[in-house]
Amino acid sequence: MNRSVYRSFTTQVLPLPYPKEDFTGKTVLITGANTGIGLEAARHFVRLNASKVILGCRDVEKGNAAKRDIESTNHVDATSNPGRVEMWQVDLASFDSVKNFCQRAAKLDRLDIVVENAGILGMTYTVAEGYERITTVNVISTWLMALLLLPVLRATKEKFHTGSAESRGDSNVPHLVIVGSNAHFYTVFDGRDKPSIMEHYRGDSDMFHRYANTKLISLFFAREVAARMLERKGRGKPEVVLNVVEPGSCKTQLLREKEAWPWAYKAFVTVGFGLVGRTAEMGARTYIWAAAAGWKSHGLYLEDCKLSTPHEFVESAEGAKLQKKIYGELVEILEKISPGVTENI
Repeated sequence: MNRSVYRSFTTQVLPLPYPKEDFTGKTVLITGANTGIGLEAARHFVRLNASKVILGCRDVEKGNAAKRDIESTNHVDATSNPGRVEMWQVDLASFDSVKNFCQRAAKLDRLDIVVENAGILGMTYTVAEGYERITTVNVISTWLMALLLLPVLRATKEKFHTGSAESRGDSNVPHLVIVGSNAHFYTVFDGRDKPSIMEHYRGDSDMFHRYANTKLISLFFAREVAARMLERKGRGKPEVVLNVVEPGSCKTQLLREKEAWPWAYKAFVTVGFGLVGRTAEMGARTYIWAAAAGWKSHGLYLEDCKLSTPHEFVESAEGAKLQKKIYGELVEILEKISPGVTENI
C-alpha cells in the first residue's frame, strides 16, 4: 500500500463508496454504538435491512437516545417492530460486564456480524481490572468479547449459512470485524524488548503512544487468531471471517480526553482533523464494507473500503516473533478471566 502524504490526503478527503449491501435477515451487533462511527454504522445496517441491530453501549441513557435516533431516521416503528433495534449495556472496563453481555448474546437465535468498535484514546493513567485502562478496553476486553462470541457466530454459520463461503459467496459467512487504527504506524512500541509485553503495558510508561501500542498489540493478536482459525477450519470448524478495519481519521468523540495532551499535539490534531477529518458517517462506510468483505478478507487489514496492508514491521521477521509472544501472553490472561475461552478459536 502506498503510504505517501498525497495518498493519505486524497483518501481522507475523497468520498468512499456509499454502502449498498443487503443484510436482510441478519443480526448485527456493534459495540460503542451510541455515538460517532458506531452509531452511523448501526444506522447503515438498519437502512440495509438487517433484521436486528444490537447497540452495545456503556452509558444506558446515551444508548437509548441513540436507539431512538436510529429508529427515527430510519422510520422504524418501535411499537410494531420492537426488536429491530436493541440497546444492550456493556462496559469494556469490566470483565464481568463483558462476560454477562456475551452470555446474553449466546441466547440469540442468530448472530451474523459483530463489529467491535468500542475503544478509548487518552494519555491519563487509570487502572481498570488491574491493567492500565486503555490496555484493558482496547486489547483484553475486546478479545475476551471476540472469543466469547465466536461460538455464536459459528452456530449461525451452521444453522443459516450452509455450504462453503468460498463457493457460495461473501454473504454466506458470519463476520467478526475488529476496529484497528493506522496509529500503529506511529509508535516505537517500547514494550517490544520487555520480558512480558502485557506486563509492561499494565503500567504507565509511554502513555503518549498507549493508544497506538494497544492497536498494534490487537492487530498482532488478530493475525495470529485468524491464522489459527484457518487451521481449525480445515479440521471441520465452521467458517467465520475475522478482519481488522481502519476507519480513517474521523471527527468523533474518540478525541474527547484532551486534558493531558501536550499543547502542540492538541493543536496539530485539532487543526488536522478540522481540515481533513472524515465525518463519522464516512468512516462508518468502512465498517459496512468490512462486514461484507467475505473470505478474501480473512486475517487481513482493511482501509478505505479496500484490502490493505499494515505497517511493514508487522509482517517482518521481528514482527512474526512478537506476534507469537503477544498471542501467548494474551491467551494466558484471557484464560484466567474465562477458563477455556481460547478453545473457541
